[in-house]
Amino acid sequence: MSLHEGSQHDEHTLSVNPFLGPANPIGDMTEAPPKHRLPADPIAPSTAYQLVHDELMLDGNARLNLATFVTTWMEPEAGTLMAECRDKNMIDKDEYPRTAELERRCVAMLADLWHAPDPSAAVGCSTTGSSEACMLAGMALKRRWARRNADRYPSRDARPNLVMGINVQVCWDKFCNFWEVEARQVPMEGERFHLDPRAAAELCDENTIGVVGVLGSTFDGSYEPIAELCAALDELQERTGLDVPVHVDGASGAMIAPFLDEGLAWDFRLPRVASINTSGHKYGLVYPGVGWALWRDADALPEELVFRVNYLGGDMPTFALNFSRPGAQVAAQYYTFLRLGREGFRAVQQTARDVAGGLASRIEALGDFRLLTRGDQLPVFAFTTADDVTAYDVFDVSRRMREQGWLVPAYTFPANRQDLSVLRVVCRNGFSEDLADLFVQDLTRLLPELRRQPRPFTHDRNAATSFHH
Repeated sequence: MSLHEGSQHDEHTLSVNPFLGPANPIGDMTEAPPKHRLPADPIAPSTAYQLVHDELMLDGNARLNLATFVTTWMEPEAGTLMAECRDKNMIDKDEYPRTAELERRCVAMLADLWHAPDPSAAVGCSTTGSSEACMLAGMALKRRWARRNADRYPSRDARPNLVMGINVQVCWDKFCNFWEVEARQVPMEGERFHLDPRAAAELCDENTIGVVGVLGSTFDGSYEPIAELCAALDELQERTGLDVPVHVDGASGAMIAPFLDEGLAWDFRLPRVASINTSGHKYGLVYPGVGWALWRDADALPEELVFRVNYLGGDMPTFALNFSRPGAQVAAQYYTFLRLGREGFRAVQQTARDVAGGLASRIEALGDFRLLTRGDQLPVFAFTTADDVTAYDVFDVSRRMREQGWLVPAYTFPANRQDLSVLRVVCRNGFSEDLADLFVQDLTRLLPELRRQPRPFTHDRNAATSFHH
């Protein structure tokens, strides 16, 4: 049937796109549409919606996803605002000057929040998330190092390196791979699950472009000691003359510490900190995806990395990796800053930390688990099975909790703690005390079954957990 022939049917059975004409209502639900090629004819919008909606019902419930750091709940007003801005391209600053102004204000607010020496002189931009922000920060570190070593770089003897803990997010491995930088990683040791400042300083040499400190490790939710890292690098400079800058990957913690740990020195108060990133879509409380990258001042961001584009009638500076991207998340970030203010953010983040701490204590009280962290830094904690638990492992717990709708990741730590497998719980805005109660109830109900299950075929628990992983 042609598009025009569809007009003979009752108008109430059709949904009309004025730019397309009436859709064909015949056969919309009599057979499944092709999955790997375009269908031959249009179908009604309501039918297309229902088909996609039904398939997505098989996804996990985002609110019960305790694996993700990403925001899964916002106020309805924020959702409305994002819908109103979903057609705006963030890069078209000349066409959408108010959206550009909201981005500028957000950068200024973050610069003030992170104690930039002169917030008006700090430079920064929105990104699609912390991964892009980290790429930008790494590029700036490499370019500044290359400037300082112009007499010997590029050469075979001057391969740049970046020092970090082995616990960094995978985006840093990507950066080193994509931009041909050697990754020098400080391994975990014993009960230390993140970077050791002195070990990091010992890995630095004349080819080190910078050191990455993580304010909130994704492995266990702990803060890395940024002030101690800067002090170790100060001592290194006194001994050797090497001046190594620090980038703080504050994907989560940069939106927690300013409100809950005000006395903690980790940001631009430390002169060695050159740049900071955060994820607006994590504890910045905005739906994905938006991130932020800020530099202490213009000197920290080499001018040659900033492109000035004559685009759609205006001279526009840009130093993001992506060009076209939505403006809705930036508007939502500004809404969240405006809506909550400092005291509102403090209340939201404190609630998340309280829920995390309470839930961690209740899990510990069950007797089957040992806590690695308690949710008193990031509202995140990691735990493993107690030494005397042999009938099941963390991967069994993750699998059985998934049957109840809970998504709780189980994973093995990297070198040198590959013997350790854990579960991790991320408490976000919207994960309430009531949901925490339900989580503990479900976990408690499962434990007797897990304790009675047949022992694994191997007595080597490490082999068993590696197989599950």
